[in-house]
Amino acid sequence: MKYSSAVLVGGAASVVSAGGFCADSVQDAIGNFFCPGGVKQIKYDGLDIPGKYRAVATMDASGACTYEDRPYSGPIAPYDEGLSMHFRGPLHLNNVAVYHPGKGKRDAPKAAHSKRHGHQHLHKKHQHQHQQEAREVGDMVVATIEGQVVSWLNTYAGPTADAVPVDVPAATTAASIPESTPSESEKPSDKPSEKPSGGNSHKTPSSNTPITGDFVRSAYYSAADGVADGLVFLANVGSPGVSGTWDTVWGSSLAYVDEDGVSAAASPTVLKDKLLDDSQEIAIFSDAPCDESCGATRPDTVAYKGFEGASKVFVAEFSMPDSGKTGFNANMPAYWMLNAAIPRTAQYAECSCWKGDNESPLQGGCGELDVLEILSSGDDRGKSTFHFANGVGDSHYLDRPVNGPMTVAVVMDAASSTVSIKVLDNFDFGTSLTSEQVQDMVADEKELNLFSLMTFG
Repeated sequence: MKYSSAVLVGGAASVVSAGGFCADSVQDAIGNFFCPGGVKQIKYDGLDIPGKYRAVATMDASGACTYEDRPYSGPIAPYDEGLSMHFRGPLHLNNVAVYHPGKGKRDAPKAAHSKRHGHQHLHKKHQHQHQQEAREVGDMVVATIEGQVVSWLNTYAGPTADAVPVDVPAATTAASIPESTPSESEKPSDKPSEKPSGGNSHKTPSSNTPITGDFVRSAYYSAADGVADGLVFLANVGSPGVSGTWDTVWGSSLAYVDEDGVSAAASPTVLKDKLLDDSQEIAIFSDAPCDESCGATRPDTVAYKGFEGASKVFVAEFSMPDSGKTGFNANMPAYWMLNAAIPRTAQYAECSCWKGDNESPLQGGCGELDVLEILSSGDDRGKSTFHFANGVGDSHYLDRPVNGPMTVAVVMDAASSTVSIKVLDNFDFGTSLTSEQVQDMVADEKELNLFSLMTFG
């Protein structure tokens, strides 16, 4: 994303399916090839190729940046690691939901949500929501908190063995809890906590769960309701004294972003129902603060985990209106995902795991997936591309949703080593999905002229 004006696929990529290319493709002025007519689904098969990438080992404000090799293997790797979601304007983001495999209960009552609106900040999860017994993901939790009975769907699988508490607010609106004034020990720090800047404590997620059970919603955003749960909005707008940082070496770090998506905020804030303009980018991370498992992060950045696991579902509803602007990155909206380690270090500077070592060209980066990226000002064709050692891109495209919202599901399925990007006709952003619903998202589009298949290899 935004690392070059054209999509260039490295020599390490090998496409064995002819479905991704077409004899009558047309090349645009900046070198991108497009097949005639948009599709509704682009499917990538065979994402199960071991490799390694250069992970940042240390970085500091002086400009020092060191690397270490990090191997990966298994279905969906390295995209089984934590991913962050990124959006660039002109774009109106309506809804987002992320789902993970769990013990979903379709008939369980929905959790009560307090509608936090755009001008309000999200709050730390209540200090007294202690679980008195072991619960599995998907179990319904009922508790009495300050005299009120509340319930929610459990999406917490428990701490990792090497987790280190980090004093960063976790965003939630999952329970209707009365406002109260926290004690000094409960108040979040005004300054982002310093995160580990080095070491070999990174853990690669090992959840290769096939689609055999219900999926539980682990994160949710509704612009119309002003509700965000299980996620935080960040942007590269670091401002010392507010959140994140800035210097002349690395530029702006990640920071909490205000309701307009423009400036740094002091704590997690809900993005309001608005159009992001051409110059704006926002990122969505999980609401789990980083611990040692995140690996190296930029000092003084705001650091949260991405959405982890080899099987996961991302659904986003958005529109990309035509702003009519021209110039660098103008009228070029995009929706993409990154290995969350990239923005936690330096998304737009030379200290991240995004690219490989030039001395070893087959050693690629840690992973980027362009879901729908407009590559030239005013174009209405959205390309999809994988960036890593076995990266590949498709000459087919998704139609840019200029005149109204479009819902896109990205399903990563460990059982089949498949990633599916599919335009959905309807979706209700409910609290869980059946395995049949997820399989339907992965299933090949019935109209063959609206379907494209690419293969890693």
